[in-house]
Amino acid sequence: MTSSSSTTTARTSSEARAVARTQTLIKGANGIGTVRKTTLPGGLRIVTETLPSVRSATFGIWAHVGSRDETPSLNGATHYLEHLLFKGTSRRSALDISSAIDAVGGEMNAFTAKEYTCYYARVLDTDLPLAIDVVCDMLTGSLILEDDVNVERGAILEEIAMTEDDPGDCVHDLFAHTMFGDNPLGRPVLGTVNTVNALTADRIRRFYKKHYDPTHLVVACAGNVDHNKVVRQVRAAFEKAGAFKNATAAPIAPRDGRRSIRTAGRVELLGRKTEQAHVVLGMPGLARTDDRRWALGVLNTALGGGMSSRLFQEVREKRGLAYSVYSYTSGFADCGLFGVYAGCRPNQVHDVLKLCRDELDQVAEHGLSDDEIGRAIGQLQGSTVLGLEDTGALMNRIGKSELCWGEQMSVDDMLARIASVTPDEVRSVARDVLGQRPSLAVIGPVKDKQASRLHDAVA
Repeated sequence: MTSSSSTTTARTSSEARAVARTQTLIKGANGIGTVRKTTLPGGLRIVTETLPSVRSATFGIWAHVGSRDETPSLNGATHYLEHLLFKGTSRRSALDISSAIDAVGGEMNAFTAKEYTCYYARVLDTDLPLAIDVVCDMLTGSLILEDDVNVERGAILEEIAMTEDDPGDCVHDLFAHTMFGDNPLGRPVLGTVNTVNALTADRIRRFYKKHYDPTHLVVACAGNVDHNKVVRQVRAAFEKAGAFKNATAAPIAPRDGRRSIRTAGRVELLGRKTEQAHVVLGMPGLARTDDRRWALGVLNTALGGGMSSRLFQEVREKRGLAYSVYSYTSGFADCGLFGVYAGCRPNQVHDVLKLCRDELDQVAEHGLSDDEIGRAIGQLQGSTVLGLEDTGALMNRIGKSELCWGEQMSVDDMLARIASVTPDEVRSVARDVLGQRPSLAVIGPVKDKQASRLHDAVA
């Protein structure tokens, strides 16, 4: 992260004689890739990345709230609220919101995670003022009407049903519960049928007012944009809505969390009449702020991140035991997960699990070869750059970085950090992470007599 300049500008507003603080966080050559940040009175942060060569812009607002912030009875409220913010404001109906973006050929969506929520619109650069006005209106002026809550309940219940019909997706929720148990990180982001049915408009409105204060929000915009214009338009939209209640309020700090991972060695089975058994074998990983995360990323890539990875070669290419097999990492504020997924025929579950466990144990004990590590570093660098080839991905990067880390890292710095990972660092993190006793989640037609053998996979 670099900070090359800092300026302060004053403006008279209705709530105070406001002072906005602007910084250049990353200075790109000829302005390309320049990342600037303005913090408005009232605690709203606005971060932009400028790419003059493109004709699009993606505008998003990140909220510092996810399913991790829910009590058991509120499970699913964050995602429910995400749906409801599209249902209308005092200025626009639900149709007005969607048709405004459709009319200019743009796209609009949102997503809810365990530690944050994001709303965004991608449009032509000339239509950016419209996108800003619509998204800001949604975030600051949603009505949360009881009729809308009741209508949307049906859509969310269908979404839960759709997820449960996809065991390849559902098994990851089961694995999270296996690792974290009945606490917020172990509960599904969508909630359950019972919790969604119990949520009322009044409870969701209170949740909205508590978590959508400007101090909890980060505005992110990337593309052919002018930072100062974006700041003026966002500020005007929030002031019009009367969103700035306290001009001296400071932005909320990045989440630090409370370590809540459970003891390893647990097994959870969910019987389903499916053609495949879906399995996730894994263990505690690293928090997203852990310096070893770069080495873990290289390890993950080499172990299960591509067609040349160990797991893909051993499970699919050499033996044809699965079509899909991969490893992945999930980092939260204070903890993380490392998992291996495979989908296979039910009668081959034990063979697949033994192969996966053997590979994890072997890498934990002996590490990876220098050639594997070098290939993984190159693959990770390439996928990092290719994954940032559109303005939506850039908006995600700067928005999440501000919300979760409170700082920005240039792409060149990211590539340099990946390149600096040493074989010893990879072997060390392999011992620390893969050397732990794993846990297991399985969805499929698993018979009782198979269940005891599945416990052997984590013994």
